[in-house]
Amino acid sequence: MNSALTFLLENLKLIRIRDILDVAIVAFVIYKGTKLVRETRAVQLIKGIIILLLAMQVSGWLSLNAINFLLVNTVQVGMVALLVVFQPELRRALEKVGRSSIGKILNSSGSENGTTIANVVTAACAMQSTKTGALIVFEREIKLADVAKTGIAINSDVSPELIINIFVPNTPLHDGAVIIGGNKIKAAACFLPLTQDNTLNQELGTRHRAAIGITEVADCVVVVVSEETGRISLAVNGQINRNITADNLEKTLKSYLVEETNDLKASKDKLIDMVVKRK
Repeated sequence: MNSALTFLLENLKLIRIRDILDVAIVAFVIYKGTKLVRETRAVQLIKGIIILLLAMQVSGWLSLNAINFLLVNTVQVGMVALLVVFQPELRRALEKVGRSSIGKILNSSGSENGTTIANVVTAACAMQSTKTGALIVFEREIKLADVAKTGIAINSDVSPELIINIFVPNTPLHDGAVIIGGNKIKAAACFLPLTQDNTLNQELGTRHRAAIGITEVADCVVVVVSEETGRISLAVNGQINRNITADNLEKTLKSYLVEETNDLKASKDKLIDMVVKRK
């Protein structure tokens, strides 16, 4: 007993701070990776891979050469297939990493100002009263150039009149979404990816599903006006809040597009100060 305790204490003395840090980082990466794939179709595949790896190990121990050969080659081919089949999930996972606090600090840029937000709220309320369907996307850290290319380039200042005219029924730009970034309307009539979530309320139409879909793959904020009910909804981070009032809409947009960016700027400045002081 004493010899075992002595052996343990002697080995503990050999552990360095960098060893603890190394293990902590690996544990953190495994934990975050598990969270990213949880409740997705990738979970079932990972379970299958684990079973194959265990079977491969057992077949090696038992010298079952034919089975071991098949399992080894299956796993090798399966790893390549994994990257192809689960490309959307891998992309979303990497985007989530980029949307983390550190990623936002390193990539933070200008936000929409109060005037832009007020103009969008004014337009949304006007379209609410006439039950004019609308889909307005606010770009944040993840730029939506690929989405903007699916529509028609506008590159104009944001005004209530222009937004309302874009969504007038039976006009060329009325179908699709408006992309706003850097206090400019970048494009209109843009196509957005629809959410694949089958648990959503069946009452949600194409616009609402598109709003949820784009916020699942990007950090944008989306305003939706229903042409059936006139209700205003707000989508962010794959979630949608329906039937928002004008006051709540403006406050919420400012919290996501103005206040959050100010906090990130302060964090970025603090990080730069720390680096400069160390030098």
